[in-house]
Amino acid sequence: MNIQLEIEQRIQEIEAVLKKYLPKEEGYQKTVLEAMNYSVLAGGKRLRPMLMFETYRLFGGSGRIIEPFAAAIEMIHTYSLVHDDLPAMDNDEYRRGKKTTHAVYGEAMGILAGDALLNFAYETAAEALTMEEGTKTAGKAFVILAKKAGVYGMVGGQTVDVESEGCDISKEKLDFIYRLKTGALIESAMVIGAVLAGAKEDEQKTVERAAGKIGLAFQIQDDILDETSSLAVLGKPVGSDRKNKKSTYVAWEGIEKAGQEVKRLFAEAMEELDSLSLDHPFLSELLRYLIHREK
Repeated sequence: MNIQLEIEQRIQEIEAVLKKYLPKEEGYQKTVLEAMNYSVLAGGKRLRPMLMFETYRLFGGSGRIIEPFAAAIEMIHTYSLVHDDLPAMDNDEYRRGKKTTHAVYGEAMGILAGDALLNFAYETAAEALTMEEGTKTAGKAFVILAKKAGVYGMVGGQTVDVESEGCDISKEKLDFIYRLKTGALIESAMVIGAVLAGAKEDEQKTVERAAGKIGLAFQIQDDILDETSSLAVLGKPVGSDRKNKKSTYVAWEGIEKAGQEVKRLFAEAMEELDSLSLDHPFLSELLRYLIHREK
């Protein structure tokens, strides 16, 4: 399997879905609409919608009901990056090799673009509730999306992360930050895919456990790249964690042990997925590629 080619093909499919749901740039509020589209279409791995689609297919899903959720989760992820880059947060001027939203449109419009993307994500996901296929599962998926993005998910993790800057924190608190800040949306993506495809309750829980480990491994690998990569490769400034005095796995354990932790979590996640007794060659290779990525 040529994993890079397979990933590129799926990214193209996701890009088509995103363009289908993104707003038209018109009206008096055109500037914020432009900023929204600039932010979403600036590139990226499209990891969350890709995981959602692949988990949906893993359990036999084949309908269109997945599309608005896939678009919505990428909008939510993008809004979090737009706000994360703001001067009040990480104050970064580059993301994915391009100027960040606030660097192009100004800080106020960066805030508004993030706000707009979050709300528009819910508007988009809500369209699934009007589709004939699986109204009940769409309702459950909507609840998962909202909770994993909120104060008991991504926003909660980001809150503790911001408050912990410059402080010595426990390993337990660091795990909490990673599980919520990064893991929650990955859990959301994979569990929503399973729910919409009709997976059983115990299968959904297995997927959630696997996704949680994947999310943690993904964030630790991000820590490693922040120390070892470059702007040219990574597409964003490196050394941001040290600059902002953030506690990371690398700071706690060093690069070598952090890398070992990535491998351990990946192996455990694969064990969870293998226990489902479902064929998932591409999903396995995708996760391996993403967790051991260089950018």
